[in-house]
Amino acid sequence: MAQIHKAHISESKKSTVKDLEKLMNSKTVMVVSIKGLPSSQFQEIKKNIRANSKIRVAKKSLIDLALEESKEQALKELVKYVDADCALLFSEQDAFLVSGILSDSKTPAKAKAGQVPEEDIWAEEGGTDLLPGPDISALGAVGLKIKVENGKLAIQKRAIVCKKGLSITPEQAAILSKLNIIPFKNGIEPIAAYSNGKVYADIKINKEEFMKDLLAKYARAFAFAVNVPWLNAQTMPFVLGKAAAHEKAIEQLLQTPIKTGETQ
Repeated sequence: MAQIHKAHISESKKSTVKDLEKLMNSKTVMVVSIKGLPSSQFQEIKKNIRANSKIRVAKKSLIDLALEESKEQALKELVKYVDADCALLFSEQDAFLVSGILSDSKTPAKAKAGQVPEEDIWAEEGGTDLLPGPDISALGAVGLKIKVENGKLAIQKRAIVCKKGLSITPEQAAILSKLNIIPFKNGIEPIAAYSNGKVYADIKINKEEFMKDLLAKYARAFAFAVNVPWLNAQTMPFVLGKAAAHEKAIEQLLQTPIKTGETQ
């Protein structure tokens, strides 16, 4: 009968798993990506968030083991989100608040060949610092219409250099660099998180886009409240202003001034 050999787990690996298991009691357990993140920036982010959060980097197999050994069933669901370039973040703060903090910690980064943009990357119309020469054909090769102005190259019309969802080519990356277009940001990327007994995926937060969307919705809601009208401290001045405008319009229509409090 063949002898079955159990895989040997070193003491250092057991210690790593035990450390991760202890941290599993945190309010938020988040799977984050550190792919392509420079070590210096990673250390700086760790330093900036250490008051409220801890990050542990370990091999995928050890992270998986720690999650699978958890007594909390929902935590086991995070295993499917763990990749080779992932780490675990632990915090006593809400997962979405942590995601916002990580978003703020990102820094601008130039495009690299092979990266896939989440939005179209545009080159704006106008002058550049490039001199006439080989760059004319290089810019034309990525779809830009070029002319010479004041001895330098200028883009005639705003155009897309890299399309959303398509890998950036070496030629495109070189042109973006020459035009000083910096379309990406480096940082720790949230992938999924366990928080308050539930698992949340796709928890990336773009504060700028969120605020734009929030302000647009507020403007629509405010206009509706004024038209209803729904009276409160914010809408009252606008409702009264609207009423005054209507009064003037009626006066002009009747060509007779309307006196306040006058009975007919």
